[in-house]
Amino acid sequence: MSIRLDEIAPDFTVNSTAGKLTLHDWIGESYAILFSHPKDFTPVCTTEFGAVAQLVPEFAKRNTKVMGVSVDSVEEHMKWKRDIEAFSGADADFPIIDDTSLQVSKLYDMLPAGAYLADNRTPANTATVRTVFIIGPDKKVRLTMSYPMSVGRNFAEILRALDAIQITDGQPIATPANWVPGEDVIVALGLNDDQAKEKFGDLDIKLPYLRFAKTP
Repeated sequence: MSIRLDEIAPDFTVNSTAGKLTLHDWIGESYAILFSHPKDFTPVCTTEFGAVAQLVPEFAKRNTKVMGVSVDSVEEHMKWKRDIEAFSGADADFPIIDDTSLQVSKLYDMLPAGAYLADNRTPANTATVRTVFIIGPDKKVRLTMSYPMSVGRNFAEILRALDAIQITDGQPIATPANWVPGEDVIVALGLNDDQAKEKFGDLDIKLPYLRFAKTP
């Protein structure tokens, strides 16, 4: 199936380093980030999981849970966590799920339908499993990103995107290019100038259709 924005994220039940989890129950009333990688004990992914480990307190401040997807077993994850923590200097305090069956990888369209795990597989066997999903408390997919194996993910950008999603959630605003928290936001066209001023205060009108306001 194809994962589309604003549709309900497919639910699943899997084993993980935190025990058996069902996605929707695990998310609860939080936001969630689901991110995947092609294999344990790989160099780029060790740096990425280390970055996530360091950012766990920042995600917690934003009422956001993080779950890693891997096509290896929980037993392998537990061994790999030691490397992640040694490299990053932070506890890898988030679940990493066992997707040896490719259940989640295929459910979230990360692999071709006919993909399989060969004996003595290398990361290339599951090269397309490098995707990020941000899911809202309503269980709807808010953002997707996919990366090639050679490009390490920028988790500072993922955190920035999460901030943008949360600040605009349920508000008639959007964020401009390169926005970071604290900068002005764009007022939606559904509000006229008077309505926008009443809701957000003074406007910085660059163009009739491009109006900025302070972040609410």
